[in-house]
Amino acid sequence: MRYLFDYLKMANMVNLVGLVDPGQVSAQSGSLSHISKHLGDHLEKADGDQFFLMPYNSGGHWVLAIVRLDKETVYYMDSLPNCSVDEDLRNIVNTAIKMYTSHVGKQLSRKSAIWTTLHGTPRQPTNVECGYYVTRFMRDIIHDLALAFEKKFDKKKEPIKYVQEDIDEVRLEWAKFVTKQIQNNE
Repeated sequence: MRYLFDYLKMANMVNLVGLVDPGQVSAQSGSLSHISKHLGDHLEKADGDQFFLMPYNSGGHWVLAIVRLDKETVYYMDSLPNCSVDEDLRNIVNTAIKMYTSHVGKQLSRKSAIWTTLHGTPRQPTNVECGYYVTRFMRDIIHDLALAFEKKFDKKKEPIKYVQEDIDEVRLEWAKFVTKQIQNNE
């Protein structure tokens, strides 16, 4: 997440894309109400049309929720085929959005956020790569200066396929970043 944040700062995109700490919002982070409150507090810091990338671990699998407050929409990316949205994730995000709208004095135009699964999401070949895939999703989203992830991962187009080199690139970037951080702290 730090690598992604540093990229957003370098590209002057911090006001467009927010990052949510997965350690604070995943299933192991506490009760649903505690997690919703934390996310709601984070969303309250939204800057205009900013959207939020929220990696989420249900306990054994990583997915990505992209929260667009301005559209009252949550986009869902899952690298496993035929998976539905985790109900705890849905409840956490819907509750946090209601908290946000209450805080800013805005009224939702609908009962709850629209959830849209991005069916063009690349699929992992086995059941162990989900964390790398979610990291790659976030990387691809912020490296697109147009931030057109809805179109990029739309099912109407040929689904994107990641090859091993795409995943290795994320591993290598992360390893370089960690090495740099260790050297800076010495």
